[in-house]
Amino acid sequence: MMKGCKDAPSDWGCLSGICFFILGLGTLLPWNFFMTAILYFEHRLNTTDTQNVTSNSTVEPPKDYYFNSLMTLLSQLPLLLFTLLNSILYQRISEAMRVGGSLVFILLLFILTTVLVKVDMDREHFFSVTMATIWFINSFGAVLQGSLFGLVGMFPQKYSAIFMSGQGLAGTFAAVAMLLSIARDVDMTSMALGYFVTPCVGTLLTLLCYLLLRRLEFAQYYLDKSTKYEAGTTDELLTAESAAVENGRLNNHANGSVTNSPNKDVALQEGEVDTTKQAFVSLEQVKKNQVKASVIEVFKKIWVMAFCVTFVFTVTLSVFPAITANVKTAYDGGKWERYFICVCCFLTFNLNDWLGRTITTWVRWPRKESCIFPLLVVSRVVFIPLLMLCNVQMKDTRHLPVLFNHDAAFTAIMAVFSISSGYFVCLSMSYAPQMVKAKDAETAGALMTFFLALGLSTGALLSFPLRALL
Repeated sequence: MMKGCKDAPSDWGCLSGICFFILGLGTLLPWNFFMTAILYFEHRLNTTDTQNVTSNSTVEPPKDYYFNSLMTLLSQLPLLLFTLLNSILYQRISEAMRVGGSLVFILLLFILTTVLVKVDMDREHFFSVTMATIWFINSFGAVLQGSLFGLVGMFPQKYSAIFMSGQGLAGTFAAVAMLLSIARDVDMTSMALGYFVTPCVGTLLTLLCYLLLRRLEFAQYYLDKSTKYEAGTTDELLTAESAAVENGRLNNHANGSVTNSPNKDVALQEGEVDTTKQAFVSLEQVKKNQVKASVIEVFKKIWVMAFCVTFVFTVTLSVFPAITANVKTAYDGGKWERYFICVCCFLTFNLNDWLGRTITTWVRWPRKESCIFPLLVVSRVVFIPLLMLCNVQMKDTRHLPVLFNHDAAFTAIMAVFSISSGYFVCLSMSYAPQMVKAKDAETAGALMTFFLALGLSTGALLSFPLRALL
């Protein structure tokens, strides 16, 4: 990743940093707001429509829609597919169109979700529309995230940490919004309406921050740096070439005047040719250094970080939220039961995930060259059985025993689970661009985004057999 340059303008008021923080937050708003709203969706899907029930009709019992697992899967599959598509789009569609267009469509889909809160629909149609919305909103989110990872790769390293920290706060933002909605102690429809208005405002703010970032002098310096560098280097080499040729002519003329050789004209021509060849060799060498490495070449340098980010998210998404959202409190009844999942599952996870990402601003251990790093990442697999042995209640019978029944035990496991997830993800994503040349930082960022999406999708698929084991 590019380091700060002495001639770069200052980031006045840290405006670029603030913009990247909000952009990071905006990329994960869709996923987190749909995930945290599980209480609302389960209420809509498990509530019988009594208005259309007659005395002769049979009330259909609530159906298990596997909402948690399907929502996770339909969120991450388009992320994987469109991250691949984005690697093609970024060469053909401008960054402004990809980022701005994605944010506009995400905003429209959030507005649709908000409107549907007030629309009466049968469970099957509501489920279908919701799943379609989740698919499309995460498709645009994938293009947005891939484009922004490539964008932040052009800036100094600390801006990647700021961007990732903003992503970590997105979940906390969604969890707090849901907590405040529950605290209003209103009916589920009013609660959901207020809740889904929040991401509409957040997405609009994200769009405005992107437009502002493009106008900041500090940001423009790094966004234009590669183009200016290539053009400037070529101009300098051409100037140097002309000067070298001219010097060769002068030297050869001088030598010819001194020696007064009868083959003076031939010697002059040969000297000019040799000098011109040397200048063009230098020019071609610099041009070769400026050509971006292939995807395979970049992958060979960052494959360890790619494995790490894939494995971290595979472990995380295999149990969160598909299994963790079904943990029940040990204290049945009362108001705490309404707050339990929001506080102990979503808020605990997202706060500590954000904390883990933020810690990397000050502490970066292990180093990217250390073999301890992938070993620590793999060791996180222990959290899968630990969380499955908590008080998970999603069906009548359990095949596994409950070893951690107390709320505090579940919360403590969730805290360590989430802080390690955020920490290792942020380290992996920030280390990868450092392992390649500055000209290949964008390619490295796009590749890491793909493997991030691969981990999310793999984890979502793994959640289905893990649920069956319970």
